[in-house]
Amino acid sequence: MYLIADSGSTKCDWMLLKNDNQRESFSTMGFNPFFHNEEIIKNAIINNEELSKYALDVKLVFLYSAGCSSKELKLIVEHGLKAVFKNANIYVDHDLVGAAFSTYNGEPGITCILGTGSNSCYFDGDNVTEEVPALGYILGDEGSGSYFGKKMLADYLYKKLPSDIQNYLQKDLKLTKKEIFENVYMKPHANVYLASFMKILSNYKESEYVKVNVENGLRHFITNHVCCFPNYNKVPVHFIGSIAFHFEDILHKVLKDMNIKAGNIIKKPIDGLVDYHLKYLIK
Repeated sequence: MYLIADSGSTKCDWMLLKNDNQRESFSTMGFNPFFHNEEIIKNAIINNEELSKYALDVKLVFLYSAGCSSKELKLIVEHGLKAVFKNANIYVDHDLVGAAFSTYNGEPGITCILGTGSNSCYFDGDNVTEEVPALGYILGDEGSGSYFGKKMLADYLYKKLPSDIQNYLQKDLKLTKKEIFENVYMKPHANVYLASFMKILSNYKESEYVKVNVENGLRHFITNHVCCFPNYNKVPVHFIGSIAFHFEDILHKVLKDMNIKAGNIIKKPIDGLVDYHLKYLIK
């Protein structure tokens, strides 16, 4: 049995390839070695009984995870996996590599992640390369869920939101400055907390406030993370993640305005990732 997984900071999608060529999917919390240690990763998998019951039968695991940008960080995730999948060879890499694999259609292109965080890379079919680094939710993550969530909460506290959104947060959610500060400055996983407010923005996606802010954020991301590649307007630019998927119409508008060729825009990369492995990596 083979196991292939794609993990952001919020959620991890798993696909089990059984010996009879059948597929079975699972979901756990997301892993990011900046925030999660080996024990947390191990327990998250064990607690999913439907997945963990196959643990000793799995012979090969491919996991592409947010935060796995160095050998030391990859080892944290690898050790967590090895504690569960004791009979498997483990391969861990960055979620950006998984994104590039999942969107590859036989020609070079740029692949972008727009989910809880954001990032981009160029894949020529052999090598995945970055032009600029991802700076995380404090310094960067332009166009991501944490980026837009941070902007919305600041506008809420500054009382700059449209009245309907302001009232929803204040009267329905009873959101306070104390609660926001605790989750952003005192509790772990502030990036996931900030990104959780994208559900609210999606509910108000017809609002001019949301349209303008999403367009500006996507333009900011593309300027920094797509236009940095020398051939950005000569190859398709693919997008993966909930932000790209739910605001696809605004994304297409920005790409057209900037003379950039839109490639695939998908919410989850797992199916394309599995297809890539079956075609190129698993013999």
